[in-house]
Amino acid sequence: METRQLGRTGRQVGVVGFGAWQIGADWGTVDDDAALAALEAAVDAGVTFVDTADVYGDGRSERFVGELLRHRPDAGLTVATKLGRRAKPHVADAYTLDAFRAWTDRSRENLGVDTLDLVQLHCPPPEVYSRDAVFEALDTLVEEKRVAAYGVSVETCGEALAALARPGVASIQIILNCFRQKPLDEVLPAAAAAGVGIVARVPLASGLLSGRYDASTTFGQNDHRTFNRAGEAFDVGETFSGVPFEIGVGAAREIAALTPPGATTAQLALRWILDQPGVSVVIPGARNPEQAAANATAAGLAPLDASTMAAIRRVYDERIRPLVHDRW
Repeated sequence: METRQLGRTGRQVGVVGFGAWQIGADWGTVDDDAALAALEAAVDAGVTFVDTADVYGDGRSERFVGELLRHRPDAGLTVATKLGRRAKPHVADAYTLDAFRAWTDRSRENLGVDTLDLVQLHCPPPEVYSRDAVFEALDTLVEEKRVAAYGVSVETCGEALAALARPGVASIQIILNCFRQKPLDEVLPAAAAAGVGIVARVPLASGLLSGRYDASTTFGQNDHRTFNRAGEAFDVGETFSGVPFEIGVGAAREIAALTPPGATTAQLALRWILDQPGVSVVIPGARNPEQAAANATAAGLAPLDASTMAAIRRVYDERIRPLVHDRW
């Protein structure tokens, strides 16, 4: 698999990673064996970057990744986790050095490592970006060797640009897909100029861009695609990228018609992200080995031609832009 440098971490990672939210919680039921098998299949297919968080299943996802690290010590894996969402309430004042130490110690135990490769603030309250003490605390974690590097997972392009002003930030994780193209305008060029990595999350718009759903598709009660459609639990932009389901199904059908022979619509959507200058790694989730292996295969697709790229842009401009572009 092609590798790229992950920003200021200095690490080389495969361009298709593994997003481990899905095997932790909030995506319906994924049993232990399936979760571990999906991780193993991803590594077998060339994946070297895994993204998780301390709140995905209250540590369940981290523990699965820790088991993977024990099983595959020679796989050259880079593991990113996140902190901040354990705070109750989730407010800027909770982002303290003592809290960071406690949260990262828990993640280190879950993952079975002494030093976390990359820890990211997990979509923090907007006030956090202006607080020097928060970033000084993260610098302290690096000095103490609790973490090797730190970044930020953001909700909005404005937050990404604010994080880029912080010299210690190694990477920015942001929603980027065929239905969320605003980061192309300013965030990706600014990150590239600063030498900061871009981790593209929610790459398939919560499955819409797999092309497998229609208007009658339903999801389980323990799936955020049911319980967060209006932002009841967290930012609505995390579910279907903020696109109303029925509209997304129709737009995804138009994009599916552009899928090249021998590829899936999901692979087309992942390749579109990889073709954007400045992207370091994309992190699709998977609930079974077949999905994990198919996602990794997207790295081997040829870059999309100009007509396909233009057609995807037209779908965005005509169907999606009015709904999301000014919100995030």
